[in-house]
Amino acid sequence: MGNLKLGPLADDKPVKLTIDLPAGLHRDLVTYGEILGREGGQGAVAPARLIVPMLERFIATDRGFAKARKGVRT
Repeated sequence: MGNLKLGPLADDKPVKLTIDLPAGLHRDLVTYGEILGREGGQGAVAPARLIVPMLERFIATDRGFAKARKGVRT
């Protein structure tokens, strides 16, 4: 596999999202999905399917958030 931060996506039930993205970000998500699909031997991954795993990955690797989260009681 290549150097992308995301690996193969779980085959979960899709979640409908309604958000406004800047055109450049949407183009980048489309391109990322094409590359991820090609590396995984699949078709292109739709941008909407990338958003949740990207956000999960971002949050999981954000040290500042992890440190601050320890001080927050839920």
